[in-house]
Amino acid sequence: MIRNPAIPEQPGRQRPGIFTAARALLGLAVMVLLGLAPGCVTPIGADKTSPRIVFQQVHGNELSSGQVSSETCAVLHRFDQDETFKQSPDATLQLLRRKAVETGESDLLYALSELNFIEGERVRRAAWTWKPQDARNYYLAAAVYAWFFLRAEGTNDTAPAYDDRFRAACNFYNSGLGWALTERRATNAVAVLQGGTWHLPAGEIDVKFDPSGFPWPVTDAKNFILADQFLVRGLSVRNIQPGLGAPLIAVGRPNDKVKLSRCTAATAFLRIESGPADLASNRFRATLELYSPYTTNKVQVGSHVVPLETDTTAPLAYVMNQSMVWSLGNVQFLSAEEQIPSDIYFTRPYEPGLVPVVFVHGTFSSPVWWAEMINTLSADPVLARHCQFWYFIYNSGNPVVYSASRLREALAAKVKEVDPEGKDPALQQMVVVGHSQGGLLTKLTVTDTRDKLWNVLNTNRLESLKLSPAQQALIEKYLFYKPLPFVKEVVFISTPHRGSYLATGFARSLARKFVSLPRQLLDQSKELVGLKEKLGVPGELKGLPTSLDSMRPDNPFLLALAEIPPAPGIKAHSIIAVQGEGDYRQGKDGLVKYSSAHVDYAESEFIVRSFHSCQDKPATIEEVRRILREHIASLPPNTFTPPPNPGAASP
Repeated sequence: MIRNPAIPEQPGRQRPGIFTAARALLGLAVMVLLGLAPGCVTPIGADKTSPRIVFQQVHGNELSSGQVSSETCAVLHRFDQDETFKQSPDATLQLLRRKAVETGESDLLYALSELNFIEGERVRRAAWTWKPQDARNYYLAAAVYAWFFLRAEGTNDTAPAYDDRFRAACNFYNSGLGWALTERRATNAVAVLQGGTWHLPAGEIDVKFDPSGFPWPVTDAKNFILADQFLVRGLSVRNIQPGLGAPLIAVGRPNDKVKLSRCTAATAFLRIESGPADLASNRFRATLELYSPYTTNKVQVGSHVVPLETDTTAPLAYVMNQSMVWSLGNVQFLSAEEQIPSDIYFTRPYEPGLVPVVFVHGTFSSPVWWAEMINTLSADPVLARHCQFWYFIYNSGNPVVYSASRLREALAAKVKEVDPEGKDPALQQMVVVGHSQGGLLTKLTVTDTRDKLWNVLNTNRLESLKLSPAQQALIEKYLFYKPLPFVKEVVFISTPHRGSYLATGFARSLARKFVSLPRQLLDQSKELVGLKEKLGVPGELKGLPTSLDSMRPDNPFLLALAEIPPAPGIKAHSIIAVQGEGDYRQGKDGLVKYSSAHVDYAESEFIVRSFHSCQDKPATIEEVRRILREHIASLPPNTFTPPPNPGAASP
């Protein structure tokens, strides 16, 4: 042994002999020659590092960490293909395919899926364009081998639930299929959905296209694009159901009525009709199926039910790329011409058996302010199963009673359009959520005003006045309201029931200079002016009002409406924004005071510490979630049964 000088010799022990010392020196020389002197790193060992780096080594793969998985490395090493795959990947793929044909081992199927995906990535990113290699062939092979691995038919090897490879194979299938659907060397993420003969590095697949799972004509879409090639920003949640399939964004065609491209979610699913036992064949059969996640979120594959991979957030975010969406609120406030017609629009295609939740925006606003709330609520499993989200677009510069009439007409027309025979009970349990001015419009969907608004103008009975038919029709339209029979619950958010303190004379005068009222209202102006003179309307109520005139704190119509509760049997909830940390009852949100937003007849009142526009605040969204969940729980189960032969509406 070599003596450690730090340890004193024990009495009575002899020093080591010369031969012992020589052996020790020889061992030290060998260690130096091998680079193993004390302090050097050994060829094999275990080093302390961060859990993240260890996780990548143990659980990483080409998609998750950009490195070959440990399972595939084991296969490459097993057949001495570590270096061969780097220099001649096709040779390695051919060898492993032959071995898979011979043995049917699932380890080989998984390795073939990952290695084909790696080669697809290399070919796609390569600088050369003159070589005949097509990256899509390798991506398709990755999907095919992943399918075989996941099914593992004809073998005793199945992917255990705790095997990292199971989810990784799903990802190789989904991403591989998505890339295989694109045009060669295309960079626009457009998926080409069609049948035909598809090529593999070894063999071919005869593909039949079946869009029957998609409930709307494929030709209605301008194109389909791969959702997983887009990074969502600005939304807190990305709603993805894990499964099999390539999530798509179906981009609608703009039309003369709506100049925006509306989008919906879809999923492409390649059903391979051959199994691992057919690997020896160079020709396979498959069906490319197209589904809407709103109507189908799982498929039957053999004896198994397989969930479809879906992404319902990407289509919502993709719509927001259009700049017109963001300018719509200001443009629609100022312009007499509607950039988008006042109407009810769907966030997803209409589906019978689901309760509509309708969102009504406020002044200078548009549906973009509801995006965070709608996307977050869509992630709730209970609401996703029982609700569908609609929204109302209108010119927010128009008088409140005019916009309220448009909302009522649009709701009634949409219910009739999608359910002409009145067979869907879910449509009769509608919830309307209104923010700011939108809350006032919402109030007029559930209120029986009787003669209370009329009495602000005149205490005489309407029948006793000598009015023209046109004048009487206008009075009945704008001053007498009955609750819509299908609206059962409403939510007011930052609603100025008694007016906004910023709707001052200056603000109203400024609005009058820039706001253009619609032709329909101007055409009625003569009747309105004559009517006001006949009724002796006070001077402050004369003229055609803007929405800011409608919301001034001293507007007698608004004050009268504030005191009228919803009709019996209809619940109202109030969410009130208040800035600061003081007594909320003395507070305000920057536009509306608490005393204006508070109403005694609200079933519940919830305070959010926020500025006026609080629709995207987690507390607001959570309160709306609570209200909707309680509403759903109160309904009989047969409410959610889709009626036979329901009406259909386009995306």
